[in-house]
Amino acid sequence: MRSSVRGKSSNPSDACWGRGPIQRCVETLSNPDFLCGHDFRARQESRPTLEDGKTDAQLLHSRRSFLKFLAGSPLVASIGWPLLTSDRPALRVQAAEVAAATEEIISSPELALNVFDLEAAAKAKLPPAHWGYLATGVEGDATLRANREAFSKYHLRPRRLIDVRQIDQATQLLGVDLKTPILLAPVGSQKAFHREGEIAVAKAAEKQGHQMILSTQTTTSVEEVNEARGGPVWYQLYPTSSWEVTRGLVKRAQAAGCPILVVTVDQLTGRNWETYQRFRRADDRDCSECHSPRVFGRHKPMYQGLNTTGVTSNLFAGLTWDLVDRLRKETTMKIVLKGIVTREDARLCLDHGVDGVLVSNHGGRAEESGWGTLDSLPEVVEAVGGKIPVLIDGGFRRGTDVFKALALGARAICIGRPYIWGLSAFGQAGVEKVLNLLRLELELAMKYAGARSLQEIKRPSVSP
Repeated sequence: MRSSVRGKSSNPSDACWGRGPIQRCVETLSNPDFLCGHDFRARQESRPTLEDGKTDAQLLHSRRSFLKFLAGSPLVASIGWPLLTSDRPALRVQAAEVAAATEEIISSPELALNVFDLEAAAKAKLPPAHWGYLATGVEGDATLRANREAFSKYHLRPRRLIDVRQIDQATQLLGVDLKTPILLAPVGSQKAFHREGEIAVAKAAEKQGHQMILSTQTTTSVEEVNEARGGPVWYQLYPTSSWEVTRGLVKRAQAAGCPILVVTVDQLTGRNWETYQRFRRADDRDCSECHSPRVFGRHKPMYQGLNTTGVTSNLFAGLTWDLVDRLRKETTMKIVLKGIVTREDARLCLDHGVDGVLVSNHGGRAEESGWGTLDSLPEVVEAVGGKIPVLIDGGFRRGTDVFKALALGARAICIGRPYIWGLSAFGQAGVEKVLNLLRLELELAMKYAGARSLQEIKRPSVSP
């Protein structure tokens, strides 16, 4: 790890975003009170230099220059092509990441050729702990990688001589008309990535015509987000150990006009976030201003007005199907269970009157199963037999990824990290660029597969 000799800052807001001496972070970013909404860009611009006289940006540039030198060397050239054409998906992914690292950081969203360009820009701008929170999986990140590698197991089957001048991505899901099957998954604490947080995302979603799912751990109230979007978002629920707190969250979302309740059921207890912990060690900020282990929900607007006495976390290991039954009686919102990955649980969803399922492993941040969500999708689709819609998230980075999931039976897909990359790098404009890229890539995939509408994307459209 690089050592530093940064001096102590006199700016009070540096307690969160500054680069003072190594102090303490009183709890991890997984705590529900994670907020950090200060304007960190000004902090970045005024960082003291490192002990060798170089700023972080200069060091990053030097590293990329060195990688470019390596990329052009005969040694790397001799091994690069075998990596890129390897039969092992993991090798191809690693080779692609090395190739991406040789590119310059983009200075505006218009320069992004794909979502990975925005990933690099986000990493360059975020403090280490915030980047680690966003990037981490659990344990060795095997499930995180499996989400991406699963897409390489399927291939598109191009069709010819079909008039594809007009492509329609519109669909209807759970009674809601959608312009695209690409939804914005719930991501908490968005002001940790940009000062406008959920408001910037809501405005981007409205402008680009995408449905947004708002996290319980939002740093902006559901009422404000609905106003910014110009219509109701869907609401994601973290059930707590207190039924009264859970009930209060549900009632508020319903009163705000949210038509769909997305209930997360894959977060039961603490997780071993090794990647996050490594990045956190490299972060020398004092995070005590924004992290409080003593008051649950202090910085979270959705908990305001609720008695959270005795509640210490949004993770609850006591979840059972009884909760689903109680929610069904409590709300008129349609209920989608997020975190279903097996046929057994998918069948139980039907038994308990669930309106939809979202195949998810929390972006590789729940259990370390080593099993990608696309691997789980076929058995879940088969189990529900078309009686309720199946959505999916986890590892979607390309329009072809979206196409493959739709061909395997998903009705819609949700993205998380990519739009947060855009938000972190360029605010609303960055989010819009991510959405635009994915829609355009999906349109291209549909054209070459001869699918003029989502209804024409069928199982024979892809092959193993």
